Amino acid sequence: MQLLPVLLLLLVPLLTSCLPLDCDYLYSEDRTRPSGVYTIYPMGGVSGVQVFCDMDSHGGRWTVFQRRMDGSVNFHRNWERYKVGFGNAAGEYWLGLESLFHLTQLKKNELLVDMEDFEGRKVYARYSSFSITPESDGYGVNVSGFVDGGAGDTLSRHDGQKFATFDKYQHAGPDNCARQFLGAFWYWRCYYPNPNGVYLWGADGSKYEVGVVWYSWKGTTYSLKSISMKIRPISFTCTHEHREGPG
Repeated sequence: MQLLPVLLLLLVPLLTSCLPLDCDYLYSEDRTRPSGVYTIYPMGGVSGVQVFCDMDSHGGRWTVFQRRMDGSVNFHRNWERYKVGFGNAAGEYWLGLESLFHLTQLKKNELLVDMEDFEGRKVYARYSSFSITPESDGYGVNVSGFVDGGAGDTLSRHDGQKFATFDKYQHAGPDNCARQFLGAFWYWRCYYPNPNGVYLWGADGSKYEVGVVWYSWKGTTYSLKSISMKIRPISFTCTHEHREGPG
């Protein structure tokens, strides 16, 4: 009877070490997993969060940390909400800066930004290196290695910028970009991408620069129908055998 508690103590570390860290981990265990909502554990066994795993685009294995698609979720949130996350992984959501930080520290990651306009055209921007710093450093973004998929390079100039919300602005300039453009992002001189802006309908002319914008593709006055930002490891680093996926 004394043996059972001892065995449980020995098994707990083994069980928690096998918890899925990201969508790449899930794919490596079963390549037939479809795209959909899964639970991952970027900060260990007590930190389960739901994410949408894109198992189809460019070889799959992508962990989606931001998604806009229908305007059902309000993205004009404060620092605390952007830190812990909000929304629904089955629809529109933001994973959370703290989870994203841990994901990008565990492995070296690349970034894919998929987007679509209201005319049905789809493009993407891809970056070979992406990570963010801890909260003590403002969750600053490190991004480089642009590959064009028709969207143009809107993000590279934001490399090194700290994250900003309307209640916590960390830019050296005089303007609170998050408040001015009703969003939250790694702003640089205010603009260029605003994926967390107000969900509008294309170039409806109602608001200037406050929409869901990717400047290098549609300019500052066109609000996209959809956009999603997702990461995956460049190389697999878990202890079990790596089965490399395509692309």
